[in-house]
Amino acid sequence: MSKRITIDPITRIEGHLRIDCEVDEKDGKSSVTSAWASSTMWRGVEQILLGRDPRDAWAITQRFCGVCTTVHALASVRAVENALGMGVPKNAQYIRNMMIAAHAVHDEIVHFYHLSALDWVDVTSALKADPEATAKLAESLSDWPMNGKHVMAATKERLTKLVASGQLGIFTNGYWGHPAMKLPPEVNLLAVAHYLQALDVQRKANKIVSILGGKTPHVQNLAVGGVANPISLDNQSVLSVERLLAIRQAIDELKEFVQKVYNVDVAAVAAFYPEWTAIGKGVVNYLAAPEFPLDERGTVFDTVGGYIPNGALDQYKPITAFGDAFLRDNVAESVKHAWYKGGKGALHPYKGETVAEFTDFQENAKYSFVKSPTFQGQPAQVGPLARVLMAVAGKHQPVIDHLTRILGTVEALSKSKVPLEALHSTIGRHAARAVMCAMNVDMLDKQWTLLMENIAKGDVKTFEKPVFPKGEVSGFGFHEAPRGLLSHWIVIENGIIKNYQAVVPTTWNAAPRNEQDQPGPYEASLAGTPLADPERPLEVLRTIHSFDPCLACAVHLTDTTKRDIVQVKVL
Repeated sequence: MSKRITIDPITRIEGHLRIDCEVDEKDGKSSVTSAWASSTMWRGVEQILLGRDPRDAWAITQRFCGVCTTVHALASVRAVENALGMGVPKNAQYIRNMMIAAHAVHDEIVHFYHLSALDWVDVTSALKADPEATAKLAESLSDWPMNGKHVMAATKERLTKLVASGQLGIFTNGYWGHPAMKLPPEVNLLAVAHYLQALDVQRKANKIVSILGGKTPHVQNLAVGGVANPISLDNQSVLSVERLLAIRQAIDELKEFVQKVYNVDVAAVAAFYPEWTAIGKGVVNYLAAPEFPLDERGTVFDTVGGYIPNGALDQYKPITAFGDAFLRDNVAESVKHAWYKGGKGALHPYKGETVAEFTDFQENAKYSFVKSPTFQGQPAQVGPLARVLMAVAGKHQPVIDHLTRILGTVEALSKSKVPLEALHSTIGRHAARAVMCAMNVDMLDKQWTLLMENIAKGDVKTFEKPVFPKGEVSGFGFHEAPRGLLSHWIVIENGIIKNYQAVVPTTWNAAPRNEQDQPGPYEASLAGTPLADPERPLEVLRTIHSFDPCLACAVHLTDTTKRDIVQVKVL
């Protein structure tokens, strides 16, 4: 017997995502047989950009989202710079690199603790925990100073008062007591303690972005040609030694939390849920971009990118530079199953169109406002897992070292071997994100040092003035954002934007079926997912949340009649 379940919205913050699942029930067991990912808001920001100055695009595109702001600003200026064939000063690269590394660390910490942990952690079970036993367990895993019994006792007392009040606040609407929840009470209490601590720690990453970017979200310092950060070692109104030392302190504090808490917690969850290394595989064509450029023109990077077809690491093909023809020539987007006017087949982003055509949900026709990107005609998964696999295939040792360390912790806790193939899974995506968070903290450290060394040589240049030619030029900028490969594509005619398309990570992963009716990564990953209780489909949430959906990035709403869309009243 089969039944249809609909989860709408499925995300905790970026909530414009609906998941429909066909569920088969046989012999008392239920599992997903087919799935449809539907985004329910229109992507219209590209239309707003038409006819504008390309130098303004970065400030507008970072308004795609209130979370993923810096990443769009960066991809946008890179797109214009690529179209103009220009580079940027090294100091600008280092400052940009620090901003995106800090942004990524913030995103990765928030994703695990505040957007996904409650899929695995039973908060109410923590009320049964012994704080002393919890502290003993925590101290056996790491020497994090906030693991003591007094901290655990205070956390339990705080949680007890919250539950007794009848108002769970941030813990409302969890699937507490669900049969798929497996963590012991002490592990649940430890996770709740770290959840609360992470609320404070994530602010340190945002502090770095704010110091460099002027504010966050929506940074103010980017510009086509570099950054607007004057450097002076003795002027307190610009990027000074005092500000750089404040960044240094925040980096050290982030590194301690990531290595002693976040990485350990992810390994512990993986050890308690080993069956989830065989669930959530889905699309195994992986796509990622290199990141952290070290030269003016983006031909030398600190991380690797490329394409891996069908999970075959030995067929890895690298992407090596801004404007790389391999990436440029193989991306296309289909609207066959998306609510846009189409009929022209899959279009390259330079020729992309974003004209809405809503038809209501039709599972065999159009059912989402997300387009369907393909690489070489195939769906592709993007994100931390793609980055980690690219590092393994490209022999990028820093990432491999972090991966080895985290998998070693999982093996020690579970007392079983974890093969590399286990990463092709729901829990594998969490492990990969933890690996990349550790790498991003290291990258913060390295880029800070490179900036300081370059300043010490007397180089304080941060900006190169762009020059716009007559006629038409086109370019694209890529960035390996926390959720995966982000690319902005621009066509400029006589200094004005003629076309603009953004192909974002959640567009890749949340894609509906494509021109060949192949399911996107979300949809494919749910096939075969077992459900302990179809009325409370926690397992579906686990897999979709492992991708870290951001539908505000993938779809946007605009009303050309200029009516009020929403009113906010302050009480």
